[in-house]
Amino acid sequence: MTEEQNILDYIPYLFDRPCKTLLTGRDNVEFDIPSEMLIARYKPIKDDIQKKTKHPNRKTVKVKSIVPPPDLSEVEKIKRNESFSLFNPTHRERAHKLIRYLMSISDSESFFAACIYYRDRLNTQLYIYAISVAILHRKDTKSVTLPCNVKVFPQFYLNNEDFAKIQEEITVIPETKRKPILVQLRPTANDLDIEHRVAYWREDIGFNLHHWHWHLVYTTGSTQADIKVVKKDRRGELFYYMHQQMIARYNFERLSNQLARVRRRNNFEEPIVEGYYPKIRDLSTNRDFPSRQPFSFWKDVHREIASDGTVVEVNHVYRWRDVIMNAISDKQLLHENGSYISLDSEKGIDYLGDVVESSILSINPKRYGDLHNAGHELTGYIHDPEYKYLEDVGVMGNNATSARDPLFYLWHAYIDDIFVAHKESLAPYTKEELEFSGITVEKITVKVDGGQDNILCTYFQQDETEISNGLENCKRGFVKVRFIHLQHVPFTYHIQVNNKGAKRNGTVRIFMAPRKDERGEEFTLRQQRRLFIELDRFVYTLQNGSTLIKRHSKESSVTIPYDQLFSPDKKENENNDYYCKCGWPDYLLIPKGTTQGLPADLFVMVSDAEKDFVPDTNSQTFCEKKECKSASEYCGLRDKKYPDKRAMGYPFDRLPDTSLISVPKLKEFRAPYKNMKAKKVVIKFDPEVREMPNEDDEKLLV
Repeated sequence: MTEEQNILDYIPYLFDRPCKTLLTGRDNVEFDIPSEMLIARYKPIKDDIQKKTKHPNRKTVKVKSIVPPPDLSEVEKIKRNESFSLFNPTHRERAHKLIRYLMSISDSESFFAACIYYRDRLNTQLYIYAISVAILHRKDTKSVTLPCNVKVFPQFYLNNEDFAKIQEEITVIPETKRKPILVQLRPTANDLDIEHRVAYWREDIGFNLHHWHWHLVYTTGSTQADIKVVKKDRRGELFYYMHQQMIARYNFERLSNQLARVRRRNNFEEPIVEGYYPKIRDLSTNRDFPSRQPFSFWKDVHREIASDGTVVEVNHVYRWRDVIMNAISDKQLLHENGSYISLDSEKGIDYLGDVVESSILSINPKRYGDLHNAGHELTGYIHDPEYKYLEDVGVMGNNATSARDPLFYLWHAYIDDIFVAHKESLAPYTKEELEFSGITVEKITVKVDGGQDNILCTYFQQDETEISNGLENCKRGFVKVRFIHLQHVPFTYHIQVNNKGAKRNGTVRIFMAPRKDERGEEFTLRQQRRLFIELDRFVYTLQNGSTLIKRHSKESSVTIPYDQLFSPDKKENENNDYYCKCGWPDYLLIPKGTTQGLPADLFVMVSDAEKDFVPDTNSQTFCEKKECKSASEYCGLRDKKYPDKRAMGYPFDRLPDTSLISVPKLKEFRAPYKNMKAKKVVIKFDPEVREMPNEDDEKLLV
């Protein structure tokens, strides 16, 4: 193994206690950093620091000198101990300035040295974000696996009460005597606030890790110089579809808890009824995330005197919304070069996604603005829009924490309405686009392990993860937290398909939606189609005659397993890459349901895989790689085209054709097509928490 390959093995150490200098060493490794690369504070005391932490069995890693580095003084203007927000254009530009430099470095040794050089100089959150994006996109770091974010910034996922227990355990108890610390399902409110019923879902660690990671893969950039890390196949459409699925799943969860579907925030003058008190701390700033009182109002943000320099006004959002909606009405976008881009059925949603978010792929940012990001900023600074009280941004200003806030869903439901307006302007799918001649889905059965057919079972389960590498200002040593999350009993789809023709491939698409609304009335198809969550999508070879397709829930191409999400620092093979960590947590595949049983519709469609096929995606369609399990529906494939030619959400992304027959409900929609079938299922919730077995029958620290 070459020296260049060796140095990549030490990249994970860059994420270890990122607020602390690497001069102190980590585990059995110490870094020999040239004095000229150290900050002024450490230069005269380098030997003293290393002598204090010296360990006789440590391996010394020599770091290459890269002095003088390029001038990144603009990036250094964001102080190490202040908050960082990618929704802030100034912060975004400075982060991507560092990313551009890291991407330009030709060799691995120099890249690692540059990461070392800037680690003690730059804002901690900016630094971790920038090196993560660079590692994800550099060719020489494809084999590098990084710690998941809960092991880098555990404070974004655990509340202050949990950290008090952690501090006590790590300070007082010897490492060999420590017990896992149980993180209770403690919502950030009580029963007086009905929104707390779904706090277990909004504040779930794995779900928020997914959201953080997705935005690492699909970074927005700040200038056209960032095109190398931003431009990906169907990126704008993925922004639409991934967030649409988040909203659909959230609504499914709300109906499981006797709550109405989420309201759209479409009147920006109205007060925001929902308050939010996050009860989490940003350890890099040593401040709690600010709270938002109920009935707060959006106000113009003018923080020119703050280091973030944020300026965004409510009328900007109105203006950008109107211009975008007019473009949808006209079925075309105006390019900044004066030409018009058609919002057609093939590429329109992709252009629109880049415009609405917006990323550097927006075809006219001056005209269409920064709509999605501005909503996050107006909410994130709602508590101190003029910087009178020197407060930092709230949870809506951070991709690691924004999905915890109920307002995230009101805002994204509104953003989704914009995309739906475009989708509803398109012609319905024709018979030819929906059918698969000669293919009949005859029967669907869901076989639940140890349970009744077609009754999906959910419950709360304990799991644990180790977080000591992210604990600043604490002694070294093993620290585990045990937390509670939603889980389902594993199951297998049994799908009987008949093929009247020769052997051919079909794409099996599996969706599920709640059958009844908050009043107990059955949904119309126009309502229900926006609530369908995708459960799986895969290619299957159909022999002539009858074929029984068996597909286990753990094989879902939407999800990734727990160990892959929470233990990414375990290097399984040389081909493991950071895309493998992108995906919906498999334990959240199925919504909670109710103790009585929530009725739902399971929908299966088999489409023609030859028409769905996209070249340059390998034969392992939908990222069913041997080296990792990735959720390509939400994350795409690294350096390849999205592995499905159909529109994301097909066949429910457009309105049904009602010109010939009435299509009030799902039954009427699928009736003309033998390649579609629906099955009534029930989701039943067991409220008992299933505990993990404790070693030596020791009790947890509760």
